[in-house]
Amino acid sequence: MANKKDRLRLAAVADLHCTQKSADSTRNLLSAMANEADILLLGGDLCDAGMPEEAEILAREISILNAPVVAVLGNHDYEAGKASEIIKILSDAGVNLLDGQSCEIHGVGFAGAKGFAGGFGERALQSWGETTIKTFVHEAVEEALKLESALAALRTPQRIALLHYSPIVETVMGEPPEIFPFLGSSRLEDPLNRYPVAAVFHGHAHRGSPEGMTKAGVRVFNVAKSLLQNVSSNALPFKIMEIDSTYSERK
Repeated sequence: MANKKDRLRLAAVADLHCTQKSADSTRNLLSAMANEADILLLGGDLCDAGMPEEAEILAREISILNAPVVAVLGNHDYEAGKASEIIKILSDAGVNLLDGQSCEIHGVGFAGAKGFAGGFGERALQSWGETTIKTFVHEAVEEALKLESALAALRTPQRIALLHYSPIVETVMGEPPEIFPFLGSSRLEDPLNRYPVAAVFHGHAHRGSPEGMTKAGVRVFNVAKSLLQNVSSNALPFKIMEIDSTYSERK
């Protein structure tokens, strides 16, 4: 978009898990987000079972909004093997659906990828042994490369990264430790530390922690809907952030 604003309000949420039963609550949530913010960010698991019918419900609600929407897919969106149909439905509704791509809205750049699992730090899964393990690690590396490519394509002073899986262990804290390796990968952190990023939003860890930081000091927000419901029971479950030349967060 050519139009630029000195200050923007971003509203972010992930893990909508949209179904016919949740259509009304999804409508209310998206409407509230659009009333509060200039741009909406949706961090994956847009559908519950990865069915096109679920994407159509979400697309109808998004199409009536007066705010641009940036989104990535999550693991649930791939469940039924119909991700390409979901992408088309949501893209036709005007969603900027990113999978290793970037977009610019009001002068702010957005880079998005689904991300993948694999674990964090020294305990991250490595590419050795069985072919299946090597394939798993390759998927994590490919998703990190997608994120890096999307960030590298941006020339805006401000960059926002949108993921489904977590790039750091801090925002999955609260989940059972046994499943940490399935909630994200520190391979996703590397590009975030190499490129100037104002903030990172992700979901997937429904019982994780709301905020953490990369080794380079980039703030990472877990905006899984159920997590936000638990930490702020008196407010609708989405995260608001205000961004300008220095960006500031609205509490």
